[in-house]
Amino acid sequence: MSTPWPHSIRAVAFDLDGLIFNTEELYVEVGQTILQRHGKQLTRELVNAMMGLPNLKALQVMIDWHQLDATPHQLLDETKQMFTTMLPTRLKPMPGLLELLDFLESLSIPKAIATSSTRPLVEMKLNTARLGGRFSFWVTSDDVTHGKPSPDIYLKATDQFGISSHEMLVLEDSQVGCRAAVAAGACTVAVPGEHSQDHDFSGVAFVANTLGDARIFELLGQ
Repeated sequence: MSTPWPHSIRAVAFDLDGLIFNTEELYVEVGQTILQRHGKQLTRELVNAMMGLPNLKALQVMIDWHQLDATPHQLLDETKQMFTTMLPTRLKPMPGLLELLDFLESLSIPKAIATSSTRPLVEMKLNTARLGGRFSFWVTSDDVTHGKPSPDIYLKATDQFGISSHEMLVLEDSQVGCRAAVAAGACTVAVPGEHSQDHDFSGVAFVANTLGDARIFELLGQ
């Protein structure tokens, strides 16, 4: 394979929702439930408008879209309550995740999470799956002033890794996240799920089928 990136990869940053876990489909269920309580419906257009944004910003989009009589913090509390019930039985790793983590550890390539989720929700998900210890650190929406699609989260990740941005691979499932990673100067690979097949992934090195795509492993082992 001719390499899609001219630099060696020294670290990997993973998005969380829809990339590591199947939580995008769970967020859709939560969003449907919240809107039904307000007599509204969750459309595909609204899901796309919210996806990849920091939690509070995404919920503000929902509020503005339907003119809801609620605050983002109120809806975030509802979301946390529903996730507490759902995660123990519904949370699943996305295809290829565990094999990729094993491969990175075999190469001693450090890995981190860079997510638009809040730290409490990140902890809830990782603790449920018992995967928190496999990442060097987490960068969340609580850690930056400007969330995705701003590059801040990924620039902060490169600082914590102690590397240049072009030495970091970013794995993302949404167009908002890919825009952030590309703007940061990172090698960006899109790994869309069913929820993001129609997103615009302009600027990425390539679009992978899953986290188990052979091209990701070849890129890391080059």
